[in-house]
Amino acid sequence: SPCTLRRKTTRYDGDRMEAVILAGGQGTRLAPYTTELPKALVPVCGKPVVEVLLHRLKLAGVTKAYLAVGHRADQLRTALGDGRRLGLELSYSEEPMPLSTVGPITLLPSLPEYFFVANADILTDLDFAMLYDHHRRSDCELTVATYQRTEKIDYGVIEADHNGRVTKFSEKPDYHFSVSTGIYVFSKAVLEFVPHGQPFGFDDLMRTMLEKHQPVNTVQHHGFWLDIGRIDDYERANSGDAESVRRLCE
Repeated sequence: SPCTLRRKTTRYDGDRMEAVILAGGQGTRLAPYTTELPKALVPVCGKPVVEVLLHRLKLAGVTKAYLAVGHRADQLRTALGDGRRLGLELSYSEEPMPLSTVGPITLLPSLPEYFFVANADILTDLDFAMLYDHHRRSDCELTVATYQRTEKIDYGVIEADHNGRVTKFSEKPDYHFSVSTGIYVFSKAVLEFVPHGQPFGFDDLMRTMLEKHQPVNTVQHHGFWLDIGRIDDYERANSGDAESVRRLCE
């Protein structure tokens, strides 16, 4: 069944707002920029990309963030420290082996009832406070921030029936997809679907929840969003005309 919205609820009722930042990946798609640095520390506007994300979360009211680390964990600890410089409390959880994107969360012992989960390499002007409040008002255990992405196909696309006869032809069409931004709000109850200390990805979580008929909420973001995990997107973020990125870094 779809999620429904409860009465208006805000984060100002005694919640402690916390976030889990997924920063354990090797960033192989971003090589050679990640040859000497973990992906979360590659610079955007002269500062590590994860700092830009942490600043946005702090503005929304987050006071503590857990960094789920693995690859080059010591570099992340050295660069970010205890978070005092950023106005946040930072804590680190190092996975004993690669646990994918959701598995590392099971290693954290004292998460609040609701918390953000975000990939470390995301640049966005998403209203995190709005996303959190929307989740609080819903009766879903998981809320996914989504973004409308357009992909151009550089070929003539043919559709055919079961006899092989052409039913439709489109020359270099655009396809529109609602994609996950890599930013979520979890209710702690979601972790009941995640095996403790085992590799488990967001794709595994979505399949599991859908198979168990657990409704998942989405909130579409219409502003700026960029995942810098690919070289072309990272170079776009650092291009001279990336005004949206510069505003995030201010």
